[in-house]
Amino acid sequence: MQRDSSLTDLSLPVAGIDVSKAKLDIFVDTVNRHFVVDNTDAKVATLIEQLKQLKVRLVVVEATGRYHRRIAAAVFEAGIAVAITNPQQTRQYAGATGRLEKNDRIDATALAEFGRRLDPRIVRNPSEISTILGDLVSRRRGLVQMRVAEKNRAHDDLPRFAAAQSKQLLRLIEQQIEDLDREIAKHIEADDDSHNKSQIIESVPGIGIRSANQLLIELPELGNLSRAKIAKLAGLAPLNCDSGTYRGKRAIRGGRADVRTTLYMCAHNAVIRDGRFRRFFESLIAKGKLYKVAMTAVMRKLLITINQMIKTSQHWKPNLKPELA
Repeated sequence: MQRDSSLTDLSLPVAGIDVSKAKLDIFVDTVNRHFVVDNTDAKVATLIEQLKQLKVRLVVVEATGRYHRRIAAAVFEAGIAVAITNPQQTRQYAGATGRLEKNDRIDATALAEFGRRLDPRIVRNPSEISTILGDLVSRRRGLVQMRVAEKNRAHDDLPRFAAAQSKQLLRLIEQQIEDLDREIAKHIEADDDSHNKSQIIESVPGIGIRSANQLLIELPELGNLSRAKIAKLAGLAPLNCDSGTYRGKRAIRGGRADVRTTLYMCAHNAVIRDGRFRRFFESLIAKGKLYKVAMTAVMRKLLITINQMIKTSQHWKPNLKPELA
C-alpha cells in the first residue's frame, strides 16, 4: 500500500484538511495547492483520487467529532497515512508561527505544516466501525449528562404533574442508555479484535463490560503505546513545572477527560475488589497523600496494567507486573 512505501520519503507532500459539516478545506504543501470540496461521499471520493495523484504521504486532520472520523477512515482505506491531532495543539502551533488570525484556509495550512515539522503519531486504523462506535458512545455520554441534569432538577417540592413528567423522562433516558449499551456491545462482538480486547479489559477486578467497551472505544491506542505515553495520552502522567532552581508541584493536565471519568469509577471499584490495588491505595494514604492524589495514582496504575495486558494478549492475573509495560 502507499502508506507503507511513502512514509519514509519525506520529500512527498503532506496535506492538512480542515473539516466542517458542509465542506473540507485542503492544503497540500510542496505543491502549495489549496482547494475546497463539499463534505459529501461523492466529493470525498474525488478528493481521495486527487490526493493519490499528488502522491500525498500524510494527511493531518483535527479531532472534531464524527466528521473527522469519516474523512480519516476514507483516507486510511485509500492507503494514505492519517494523523489526528488535538485542536488545542495545532492552534498553539499556529500561534507560535505568528498566525494569530484564524480561518479555514489558515487552519488547513497550519495542519499541513504541523504534520511536516512535528511528525505527529499516525493513526493505526480509523475504520468505519470506530466511527460508528464513536458516535454511539458520544450519544450515550450526552444521555448520561441529561440524566444527571434531570435528577438534579427533581425534588420533592415539584408539582405532581411536573414530578410525573420528570419520572417519565428519566425512564425514557434510562431505556435509551440501555439500548445504546446493547448496540455498542453488538458492534464490538462482531469484530474479533475489539471483542478480545474488551474481554481482556473486563477481566480486571472492578471493570464491567460497559466500562470496558467505553475504554476500548475512547482509548483505541491501548496496547500500542508505552506506559509513559498511554498515561500521558489519558492525562494521567504527572508533569513537571520547574524553572531554574524552582521545583514546582507535579500535576496532571490535558489528556482525554472522558477516559479519566471512566477510569475513576473503575479504579474506585478496583480498590474495593482487589487486594493489590487496595494495598497500593492505602499505602499512599498512609504516606499522607490526599484521597484525590492517591486515587489518581491508582487510575494510572490501572491504565498501565490494562495497556500491558492488551499488549501481551493476557487476561487479568493478580501477579501481573505493569512496570514491564
